[in-house]
Order: sequence, then C-alpha cells, then structure tokens
Amino acid sequence: MSGSEWTDPRPMSPHLQVWKWHWTMASSIFHRVSGVGNYLGALLVSAWLIALASGAEAYGTVEAVMLHPVGQILLFFWLVSVLFHLANGLRHLIWDGPKAGFDPKAASMWSIVNFAFGIVAAAIIWSLATNLF
Repeated sequence: MSGSEWTDPRPMSPHLQVWKWHWTMASSIFHRVSGVGNYLGALLVSAWLIALASGAEAYGTVEAVMLHPVGQILLFFWLVSVLFHLANGLRHLIWDGPKAGFDPKAASMWSIVNFAFGIVAAAIIWSLATNLF
C-alpha cells in the first residue's frame, strides 16, 4: 500500500501550533506539569522521612543533598508547584459552582493570579523559613 491510502481525510484537531498562547492555556498545562512535579517532590519528602528514620548517617546524606544549592532550587520550585496546584485546584472548584466565571477576561485574570500566588507565596514562605531557622 502506498502512503496516500493511509492518509486520513478528516481535518486535524487544533493544537499548540494553531492556537494563540494565553494565560488559561498556560495555567492548564502548568497544572498538569505541577501535578507530576508534586508527585516527584513527594518522593523526595518520602526519602527524607525514610532517612530520618534510618539514622544520623542516612539523614546527613539526604540533608547534604537538600542543602546543596541545586537541592535548594528544586525545593523552592517544588514549593511553587504545590502552591500553584493548590490555587488552580481552588479555581477549578469555583468553576464547578453556580457562578463559574468562564468569561475570557475573568478566566485569564484568575490564571495570572494563580501564577502570582504560587511565586509570591513561595517566596514569602521560603523567606520566613530561612530567617526563622
């Protein structure tokens, strides 16, 4: 069979090359990415707890990894991910309610607020944690 016999005559669905980027699209994509990141971060927290229960040597190894600058960056991004995912999940709960707010301007505004909340709240928590401890 030639290649033309396998060609589907139906039109392709719109995709990222067709749609213009907007905040709600970015929010939707990052919500999925942050969900995966939260699972990976939960694995790291689990490793930390297991090391804590395993003794001083194991804990010291994990602590050295987490206190390394790369570890600190990963922990900060994980905190941003958790806070963004929380805010975006609350937005979805609101959308399931009677006053959904699906008009494009409100949806874009809430998407921007979710990103800002994730970054600003993480910076505040990180600042408090580093200054208190």
